[in-house]
Formats: sequence, C-alpha cells, structure tokens
Amino acid sequence: MVGLKLPQRMWKSFCGLLAFLAIVVGIASHGFAQEAAPIAPPAKVQQLIQLLDDPEVKQWLSTKPAAAPPAAAAAPATGIVARWTAEVRRHLTGIRNAVPRVFPEMQAARERVTGDMVSHGTAPILKGFLLILLIGYSAEYLLRWQLGRSLKGAELTGPARTMLVRVLPLVVFAAVSLAVLAIADWPARLEATIAPLLGAWIGARLLMIVAGAVLTGGPANEGNAEGRAGYLSLTADEAHFWHRHCLWLIGAAALVWGVGDAMRALSISADVHNLITAALGLVVLALGILTVARRPAGAVTGSRRIVGNVLLITFLIVLWLVWVAGMDVLFWIGLYFIGLPPLLRFTSAFTKTLLDASADDEARVIRNILIERGARLLVIALAAGWLALVFKVSATAMMEDDAFKRTFRGALAGVVILLAADLVWQLVKGFINLRVKQANHATDDPAERARNTRLMTLLPILRNFLAAFIAVVAVLMVLSGLGVEIGPLIAGAGVFGVAIGFGSQTLVKDVISGIFYMMDDAFRIGEYIQSGSYKGTVESFSIRSVKLRHHRGPVFTVPFGSLGAVQNMSRDWVIDKFLINVSFDADVAKVKKVVKGIGAKLLEDPDIGPLILETVKMKGVEQFGDYGMTLSFAMKTKPGAQTQVRRRAQVMIKEAFKENGINFASPTVQVAGDEPQQSAAAAAATRDAIAKKNAAAALGEGGAPKE
Repeated sequence: MVGLKLPQRMWKSFCGLLAFLAIVVGIASHGFAQEAAPIAPPAKVQQLIQLLDDPEVKQWLSTKPAAAPPAAAAAPATGIVARWTAEVRRHLTGIRNAVPRVFPEMQAARERVTGDMVSHGTAPILKGFLLILLIGYSAEYLLRWQLGRSLKGAELTGPARTMLVRVLPLVVFAAVSLAVLAIADWPARLEATIAPLLGAWIGARLLMIVAGAVLTGGPANEGNAEGRAGYLSLTADEAHFWHRHCLWLIGAAALVWGVGDAMRALSISADVHNLITAALGLVVLALGILTVARRPAGAVTGSRRIVGNVLLITFLIVLWLVWVAGMDVLFWIGLYFIGLPPLLRFTSAFTKTLLDASADDEARVIRNILIERGARLLVIALAAGWLALVFKVSATAMMEDDAFKRTFRGALAGVVILLAADLVWQLVKGFINLRVKQANHATDDPAERARNTRLMTLLPILRNFLAAFIAVVAVLMVLSGLGVEIGPLIAGAGVFGVAIGFGSQTLVKDVISGIFYMMDDAFRIGEYIQSGSYKGTVESFSIRSVKLRHHRGPVFTVPFGSLGAVQNMSRDWVIDKFLINVSFDADVAKVKKVVKGIGAKLLEDPDIGPLILETVKMKGVEQFGDYGMTLSFAMKTKPGAQTQVRRRAQVMIKEAFKENGINFASPTVQVAGDEPQQSAAAAAATRDAIAKKNAAAALGEGGAPKE
C-alpha cells in the first residue's frame, strides 16, 4: 500500500469547507429557532380546554361509573405448536382486517403531520428539509472535488482508495445531515419520521459501497484461465451482474426498513404497518426472484440449474411468507442461510490477503490465527447477537415458553462457545506445531539437540491432551447453556472412570507407565532403543504405546506396560569393541603401531572424523587360540555411528596388515616325523583307515562288501 501525502492546499480547502458548514448550520439553526416561537392553539383546541375546565364536566367525569370488564376471553392454547399457530393466525387476521383502514389511517397521519407543520410554520419546515439534503450533498460534492484534485496522479489502490473516494464522502454527508437534523428545531413527530428515512438511506449507501468492494475489489487470481478475480473469484461479467442486482436489493430493503420505521413514528396501527411493509416486501421478493432467474450459469448448467433456481425461488417465497406471518426469528435464520456462506467466503478471502505467509515465530503465527479464525468468530458472533436481539424484541407466543427460550439462547451461545473453543485450539495447535517445526531443525549443539528431541517427544502428547480437554470443556459448556445439568454427567464420568480403571488394569498400567517413561526421559523420538525382544528407532507415541521401527523395516507397536527395562543406544556416546585373530608369529608391538596410524587417519577423514570421540586403539592380546592370537580393539563414537566407523577401520586394518606382512590366523594341520620308515608307516596306516571306512560304508548300503 502506497502512502498518500496530502498537499497543503487540500488541508486549507478542508478548513474552508468546515467553516462554510458551520456558518450554514448556524444560520439554519438560528432561522429554525426564530420560527419556533409559540403560536396560539387552534379554536377547537381552545374550546376543548374550556370544556375540561367547566365544573359540571369535572363533576360528571368524577362520578362516571367504571367500564364493565370485558367478557372472559377464550382459554389460550396450551401447547407450543397450538400457541404458535394461534399467534400466526392472529397476525394474518390483523393484516387482512387492516385493508380497509389503510387510507383512513394514512389520511389521519397526514393530518397529524399537517397540524405539527401549522404549529411551526409550513415554509421553514420544507425549507429546512431541503436544506438538509442541500448541505449534505454540497459537503459531499466539495469533498469529492477536492479529493479528485489531490489524488490526481497518486498511486493509491485497494482499500485505502475505497476509504478515501467512497467512504469518506459518505461519512461527511451523514455527519452534516444528522447535525442539521439534530440542531434544527423540528417538530418531534416530523423529526421521528424523517430520521429513519435518512438513516435508511445512509445505511443503504454504506452497504452499496461494501458490496462494490466485495464483488469488484480484491486481488487477481494469477494463472486462472477463466479470468476470475476478486475476493469471491468471480469473472468480470459475474461481478458486474451481482453488483448491479445487489444495489437494487439493498435499495429496496432500505426502503422497506425506512418506511416501516417512519410509519411507527406516525402512530399508524401495527396491522396497517404490517400490511404496507408486506406489500413493499413484495418488491424485494420480485427483485430476488429476478436475480435468481437471471444469475450467471457458472459451472452448473442444464437441468441442475433449473432445479436449483426453482428450489431457491421457492425458498425466497417461503421466506417472505414467514416474514409476513410475523416470525422474525425464523426469517432471520433463513436469511442467514442465504447470506452467511458468501459472507464467510469473503471474510476468509479477505483475511488471507492480510496473513503473513512466512510466519516463523510465535507472534506472527498467533497474529495469523487471530486474523483468520478471529474474523470468522466475529462475523458469526455478531450474527448470533443480532438474532438474539431479534428474539428478545419480537418474541411470539411460542417463544415465550421457558424451555424454548432456554434452548434457543443456549443454541446461540453454543455456536459462539464452539467457535471460541476452535479459536483457542487453533492457537494452541499453531504454537505447538511451530515449536515442533523449530525443534526439528538440525543443530550441532548436543544440549540443544537433546532439548529438541525431548520437545518433539512431549509436545505431540501435550497437543493431543489439550485437544481432548478443550473439546470436553466446550461440550460441557454448551450442554450447560442448553439447560442440561452437567453435575451428574461429571459425577457419572468419575464413576465410569473408576470402573474402567478396575476393569482395564492393563490399559491403566500402560498409560501410567508411559507417563513415568516420559518423566524419566527414558527415550525420545529418533532414538534407537531395545527392550527384551523389541528393538528399533522410536517413531511416535500415543497415550498408551510406542512405535519402534526395526532397522530391517518392521514396525513394533509396544504398550508402555510391556517395555520393562529399556536399553537406550542413542545417548551421549558409544564404545565399540571388536576382535581380530593374527598368527602366532605376528609382532604385537608392530600391530599396535600400525593400528595407531590407522586411528590417526580416521580422525583426519572429513566424513568419519566428526563421528569419532576416541579413535580406534589396540587394547592388547585377549587370548590364545588353537591357530593364533586374539587381539582386542576399541573406539568411542557418537551414538549410531559405531557401525560405520568400525567398517571403515576394519578395511584399513586389512590393507595395513597386508602391506606390513602381518598374517591373519587360519586353521592348519601339520604332519611331520624324524625317519622315513615312520613316515611310510604313517602313510600306510592312513590308507588302511580309509579302506576300512569305505568297507564299513559299503556294508551299510548293501549288506555285503563289494568285490
């Protein structure tokens, strides 16, 4: 958004405009004050006052018997549906009976207004009313003219330009018009009649500006072949159509609202008021049906479009009938059913433009969640609050039932509670996910790495626990708002928990064992552990078990109660030992020297060196075997790196032994004697032994020796 620096001449024009308005308002109020001088009442009013002051009339009025009480009305219906039906019937009957009274009551209202105007003078009232509009639109025109000069060449787009070019002139018009209306000495009845009309017009203009910003504003959708843009992803033709029809609907609805409030100010009876507003509501209904019938096809065409239009038109007609019947709460619920989904879509699309996509710290994450979820919560909470206000103001016979009141208010409160719980859960989940993401980053600090692995182990468990806790608390609050006694539920849950504890001791053992494993920091995610016949890398946790990934692939799901003693192979360091057999004639001192050189080379290796804490060394002769000596070697490495270092060390030892003439031990048989006769005898004995062995084998196969 590009900032706008207003020139000095613009501020001077604003000051001049304010001075002009102050002078005009002062002159108008002064003129109204002069015309407000009291005028003698009409002759008929003076005669009525004289009659009321006559002693005989006073005596007759004081001795007049009290009017007889009306006949007992029929017993009201007792059922909720019966009372509701009776209320609707009474409302519709009143509207039907009001048809012949429309013109007489309108004539009476005109006479009342005329009497007020006569008592205050006709000409000043008419001039004052025209002056209100003149001053309001003059101030708006001057502001628009000055803004047009000041914004020429300025790079200002988006919400800022909308506020300056559209909203600010409307604010000036509303402020000036209402100020003149408040300062001038109007007759009370006429002021109460004009005020709702002026308010309806100001509100309609504001809604028209909002509709224009929603339908035609917003960012462009890049890469969209259909050319859709704006907050609601509409094409240019769709946006133009909906904008035009929204203006018509808003204007008609404002007319109904303003005329309805003006009729109340004119003391027109409720039945006539309902009849006239119902007739004006037909205009809004006709515009709604026209909008549905002519709306752009979009992705839905053919029979599906026809069925959808028929259903929507039927819904609008039913909505109008509900409003005519006086069921305001149901009317607003139906209106929410139509208007809330696109409003929430716009809210979501608009808030996405305010989010920080590169949020990598707690403050930005919390800000994004508060903007996105908080905006939705605010919209629905305001809708629920307005519905509650309508329910309080226009409660019918059915809604006066205590059970219905409790259920309705509890349902509205429940919606807000669930949305608030969702907001809290999103904040908690976003914070925990951010911490897990930060803990998953690689680091060279061993202490930091240990802390990160511990966080990765405990935070998912904490997240699951908080999710269950928030859900349970929210459900209990909703049930309490609906009038359900949650005390027995909590007590029953306690008893049920005790029963589960006794009946599922293994489950309880698993859960409690897992808690203590976590408290003892026995293992973390990513560590290699072994417990009995189970071993592998810790992949994840649940509330009662741990998943181990064996190095060959299989996954073990082991309950905490079955782990027992845990051997953790991924903490701090590892000492690895291995044995090598060499021949008896090998020089042990030379072997030790060669291995020492190999250890130095391992430390210099860029891949292996960082994994070694203490390089490979020969510890000495472990034992003497049948064919050679067993030498012992050891080294200290980081956890999990011992196999890689040992394999490299053994390859280097083999090559070094070959280069230095050191032989590995191998099984040998040596036959030797002092005299040739003994050697010949030994050879003959060997031949005899072989012949006997073959003969025995032949007897075993055929039962008789072969020739």
